[in-house]
Amino acid sequence: MAIILRLDRVMADRKMSLNELSELVGVSNVNLSKLKTGKVSAVRFSTLNAICKALKCQPGDVLEYIEDDE
Repeated sequence: MAIILRLDRVMADRKMSLNELSELVGVSNVNLSKLKTGKVSAVRFSTLNAICKALKCQPGDVLEYIEDDE
């Protein structure tokens, strides 16, 4: 099972920088950068909610499930 973060794609579609999103969401640039690059193992619902509100998107726009070949 693999969950892929597509935050970078949604931000590019909205032409929003990491700094702008950080200010709107109230999360540090470092933490958002880790989310953007997929270097996290968990995301708080409150953070996901704030990201979706700021980017005017759905959680499914930011998260994608890809089944592993087993």
